[in-house]
Amino acid sequence: MLSAAHAVGTLHLAVLGCLFVTACSIEVFTNKELEAVNGTDTRLKCTFSSSAPVGDNIIIVWMFRPLSGGEDQTIFYYHKNAYPQLDGRFQGRAVWDGNIMRNDASILIRNIQPMDNGTYLCQVKNPPDVHVEMGEIQVRVVNKAKLSEIFVLALVIGVGSAAIILIVLAFVLYRYCRMKKIHRSTPVSMLECTEKLNEKPCNMKEVYA
Repeated sequence: MLSAAHAVGTLHLAVLGCLFVTACSIEVFTNKELEAVNGTDTRLKCTFSSSAPVGDNIIIVWMFRPLSGGEDQTIFYYHKNAYPQLDGRFQGRAVWDGNIMRNDASILIRNIQPMDNGTYLCQVKNPPDVHVEMGEIQVRVVNKAKLSEIFVLALVIGVGSAAIILIVLAFVLYRYCRMKKIHRSTPVSMLECTEKLNEKPCNMKEVYA
């Protein structure tokens, strides 16, 4: 039978072990789902936090899991430098779009296609930190953007254009009113009055002002 002191010591070791594992872990953050428009360049955002300093030891691996199932396919690898896939469906299309010093491990999928539907997994290792769970993004490729997205974009463009037009009109109106005011307050010379005698009567108060 274990003594009370031994049991307490074992508990302390377990607690310390849990604290150590918690301190030496990496958290990876990704969107759960992403809708991409067919034929566009789509950014797969993946960020992370690590208790250890980020440096040359960091390793980033991106994998792809098709909708049809099967083994995960490595499509991108980073360790000191970016190593895109040299063959396969993502050759030349899965490119680095992150910044290690900003804890950004994102990549870009160029010219995304319906065959690229599936789950994308982002794994980050920063020794001595370890990470168990990977970030997962469910990607669904559609032929065009949703109507709501188009409406919001059109609304933003329309409001911006209307604001610019109003500003221009206000400026033109201000200039017109100012020039008209200056024209009215300018004295008329005798020569100008004589030249315009046939056009309209002269204001003699302005002539001798």
